[in-house]
Amino acid sequence: MNDNAFARWGALILIASMMFFAYMFVDVMSPLKSMLESQLSWSSTTFGTYAASEYILNVCGFLILAGIILDKMGVRHTGILSASLMVAGACIKFVGISDWFQGTAFCNWLGSWWVALPGSAKMAALGFMIFGCGCEMAGTTVSKAIAKWFKGKEMSLAMGVEMAIARLGVFAVMWISPLIYNKFGSVVAPLAFCTALLIVGLIFFIVFTIMDRRFDSQLMAVGLMSEEKSPEDEFHIKDLGQIFSSKMFWIVALMCVLYYSAIFPFQRYAPNYLEQTLGIDAGTASHLFSFFPILAMVLTPFLGAFISFKGKAASMLLIGSLIMVACHLSFAFLLPAFPSKWLALVLILVLGVSFSLVPAALWPSVPKIIDEKVLGSAYCLIFWVQNIGLCLVPLLIGVVLDKTGGYLAPMLIFSSFGVLAFIFTFMLKIEDRRKKYGLELPEVKKSEQ
Repeated sequence: MNDNAFARWGALILIASMMFFAYMFVDVMSPLKSMLESQLSWSSTTFGTYAASEYILNVCGFLILAGIILDKMGVRHTGILSASLMVAGACIKFVGISDWFQGTAFCNWLGSWWVALPGSAKMAALGFMIFGCGCEMAGTTVSKAIAKWFKGKEMSLAMGVEMAIARLGVFAVMWISPLIYNKFGSVVAPLAFCTALLIVGLIFFIVFTIMDRRFDSQLMAVGLMSEEKSPEDEFHIKDLGQIFSSKMFWIVALMCVLYYSAIFPFQRYAPNYLEQTLGIDAGTASHLFSFFPILAMVLTPFLGAFISFKGKAASMLLIGSLIMVACHLSFAFLLPAFPSKWLALVLILVLGVSFSLVPAALWPSVPKIIDEKVLGSAYCLIFWVQNIGLCLVPLLIGVVLDKTGGYLAPMLIFSSFGVLAFIFTFMLKIEDRRKKYGLELPEVKKSEQ
């Protein structure tokens, strides 16, 4: 079935659409930081704690469990589970932010219990935790599904297209969220809209499972897949040791956590950073930053195609890390010295180039260094390490902002992550040259071109 281009790319569009809606929900509150502070009395530390909550349960071990579930149960059951968790978490977060929840006895009790956070923030954080479990599990499931449907074909291109569609969600929500807020005058309305889209994403994945079941039936009919796995091919818990003992796994995982810790937490604060640095309103700042994923969205499929047919994945990782360092240093020093919307737009677009180079090269490289039977667990473990940084960094940035009142220190923190990511990327290229994993080689052989 995957020999049919229409079928395999149709399957990709279905699962990529689910991630498009997920990425919209992830950043639906980012343009609304100022409104949350005025309407719900959230501080920067509160906002940072809420942003970090998406990753807390994953860091506590859920992603390791998710990898085991994925390798044991396959992409269909895991995908439906992950999409359902996203919807459930979104509904809880919606309740926490809703007007009718504020001032209730339960909300007041939440605000007085444990740490000093508003009850609305604790409820929203709980929902975001559950959503985060589903979102990260969905990301790994989609990666394994693409590896399955595009094995021996344009895998890097397919992953690039999927990432481009997902990145479009960030662009869309940076425009849609302020527009809906301005229409209804409440932070609840954008959240309700994105929650409804997640339900649509769940439906799309259910359609994909029907296609995937037929694909498995065809593989079994031609003898390329058996209904029961042999003991050698079946996943076992002890196989996790194969991943943890891999030097390449740790290089990739550490490079990944350092790079993404300078990207995703920055997304949470970027609209507010632009508000303060350029002296503009929240809607304008959100619209300006919405162009961040545009070049990533446009370039990622082309870069994926380049890797598929020409190679050079490790080199792309090096270049992407360097660009990211230069951009964050410019945000720290250059833009405050010359506050211009055009300069800000150029820096945002260039950062988007980095955000296309690194993911386009990183994720298709994992199947080249990890055995297929533990691939789902490998992706989840990389995401687990990544989530540790994504959980702690928003907290750190929120505290630093409240302490310093400005964005110089946060931007220097982001820059330092980029420098360390470059070091690990350089180590990756050296290791690939020694062990010949083929990260610099094309995926499609010349005879197939």
